[in-house]
Amino acid sequence: MRRLMKLWCVPFVGLSMAILVAGCAKPTTPPEGESSQAEAGTPADETSSASEKTTTENSGAMQQANEPVETATKPETPAAKPAESPTAEKVSVTLGDPSLTAGIAGEGPLKIEEITAWLADPTNHAVLDIRLPMGLDAGQGQIKGVAENPLTRAKIELGRQLYFDRRLSIDNTVSCADCHSPDEGWARHTQFGIGVKGQQGGRNSPVSYNRILSDRQFWDGRAPSLEAQAVGPIANPIEMGFTHDACVKRLAGIEGYRLQFEKIFGDVTIENVAKAIASFERSIVSGPSPFDYYERFKPFEEYSDEDIEGLKEDDPDQYAAYGVAKKGTDEHPMSDSAKRGMKLFFGQKAGCTACHVGANLTDEKYWHIGIGLTAEKPDLGRALADGELPKKGFDGFKTPTIRNVAQSSPYMHDGSLQSLSDVVEHYNKGGITDPNKAEQIKKYVPTDKIKPLNLTDQEKADLVAFMEACTGEFPPVERERQPQ
Repeated sequence: MRRLMKLWCVPFVGLSMAILVAGCAKPTTPPEGESSQAEAGTPADETSSASEKTTTENSGAMQQANEPVETATKPETPAAKPAESPTAEKVSVTLGDPSLTAGIAGEGPLKIEEITAWLADPTNHAVLDIRLPMGLDAGQGQIKGVAENPLTRAKIELGRQLYFDRRLSIDNTVSCADCHSPDEGWARHTQFGIGVKGQQGGRNSPVSYNRILSDRQFWDGRAPSLEAQAVGPIANPIEMGFTHDACVKRLAGIEGYRLQFEKIFGDVTIENVAKAIASFERSIVSGPSPFDYYERFKPFEEYSDEDIEGLKEDDPDQYAAYGVAKKGTDEHPMSDSAKRGMKLFFGQKAGCTACHVGANLTDEKYWHIGIGLTAEKPDLGRALADGELPKKGFDGFKTPTIRNVAQSSPYMHDGSLQSLSDVVEHYNKGGITDPNKAEQIKKYVPTDKIKPLNLTDQEKADLVAFMEACTGEFPPVERERQPQ
């Protein structure tokens, strides 16, 4: 019998994602599985915003406890009026639009005349009304930071230049991109990040995409905003090894940067460096994945040819939606293995949605899952950042996103798991099972909740296939053009 009921499709996410975003109950089992906001050896004890004092945190993987706090020197002269006008009419744009990260047109180092022309164009200072791409758009209401730091093309472009500029480090050898590279899933394929003079810390480099959906940053969440995170590594002695004052002085001495800061913000300060870099990082998002295209097609999946013909005759709008959805799955197919893995991921047997929920497939919370707890001096993550004793199962390390996770190995806050298969096996065997450290593990991990999954080899392979199917395109980014 021909189906005539109207389809109520959730735009760009299917039923399972819609249910999760709407508010799935939070089980206490905390699965994880890759790297998200990370830092370094041992977390700092204090966190403060970039607009006050900025903690010497690390975005890549290197943080020592109780490092000195760097503060920006306030200019004594009145700042020029910035070009940004938040009250002006906003311009709608979807993140992932290549024009946002393409850089100022031209070749070679940025010339003063190119920068001047760019700054003279009022469209580059218009506040952007941000939309998220398909898949992430279910999290539109979860966008963080743009009310306090409105996005403009000029801010994003300035942040892009700074993100790839090694002059932000004391010896001109390390940029943000050296620990969070577009070529390595916006992270690094090393166990720990590597800073000036080859120094390395004790935490895996986090990914720097989809940060627009996060407020607290780093593996332990000690930075309250993306702005606070953005400038921490500059003053970290084992990351960029500089000071905020010296960095500001260097940037102010580069005419191309000085012109941009004065036009956009009013002056060169460490707070404005933070705003620019954070603006660029918020523009980096993962695009639609095979999973997202399949989610959009799922409401039509069981329709017969007769049903489709019925839509064509009785509901042209839904017939058109079917055509778009079918084209998407044809061009971005999801394998049968990945579909089976999807059922496991969202089902009770694997239980991945205990933590990996919502549009970005992360709850943005902090969990102990046993990783690193067998060390002589275990890294306790968020508990140290808060300066408080941890609660069992909580206050550990931030749940990483599953989106594009296949591109950012190794995994976990300590980079100890080399592949997604290793991550699945960690949960399949019931977490850390070292009998000599059982009491230490039990102190922090809810071992009554993390139990063996008893997955077959095929089921483990299917879970990996699903995570791989959560990979979308990143926007192309100009990397080379900075002011002379």
